[in-house]
Amino acid sequence: MITDPAFYAVAVPAALLVGISKSGFASGIGALATPLLAMSVSVPQAAALVLPLLCLSDVMGLVTLRRHADWTVLRQLLPAGLIGIVLGWIGFGVLSPQLVGGLTGLVTLIFLAWNLRFPPRADAAPPSAAASGALALTSGFTSFIAHSGGPPIVMALLPRHMAPLAYAGTSAVFFAAINAAKWGPYGLLGLIDGGQLATSAVLMPVAAAGVLIGIQATKHVSPRWFYRLVQWGMFLTGVKLLWDALK
Repeated sequence: MITDPAFYAVAVPAALLVGISKSGFASGIGALATPLLAMSVSVPQAAALVLPLLCLSDVMGLVTLRRHADWTVLRQLLPAGLIGIVLGWIGFGVLSPQLVGGLTGLVTLIFLAWNLRFPPRADAAPPSAAASGALALTSGFTSFIAHSGGPPIVMALLPRHMAPLAYAGTSAVFFAAINAAKWGPYGLLGLIDGGQLATSAVLMPVAAAGVLIGIQATKHVSPRWFYRLVQWGMFLTGVKLLWDALK
């Protein structure tokens, strides 16, 4: 178990971001957790430490948000997302998390710039099944390697102009399935051990508090401000991931 105070100086904010992001509030910003932890431990160790926090937050989010999920959209996303997990497992160790995160950050920033220049109309058609599947596959892949699967799913959901709770519920169900699917491959890769699980357990109350904060914010923030905060979360995530790759 990690006892270094310097580790917890970055781990506590990282766990809080995981929880807030998993509530659907400022979705995508949880991708900052692994880079934050990587300031103190190796990237694979950081990814393994974050996984239990993600799963705890998933369970808490599902309790409140699962009934709001759009299952029509999820039927387009989940199969492709699970294929992305398999591809991430195959590519783990071949592609560095920094490279995958950097590409994710670059695509995220391009998407945001495009939407600011050409904002989607209220009557615009949602992404096609093929486009949604491609984004979900990318999310599964980047989520496995760097826990940075949030931005592609935001790209798939944001143009649909869903109600905040429907958006949060759909995202919660998708990532609960994706994160549950990581445990077997992570174990086979040797990333799960007792010390790592004990350290994650210490951080779980912080992640749980983040979920509760995020759920309350989602219920009380207007749709307009909700999506602005989602976009800011994407922007900060994209900049951080791209910066880490360029370093």
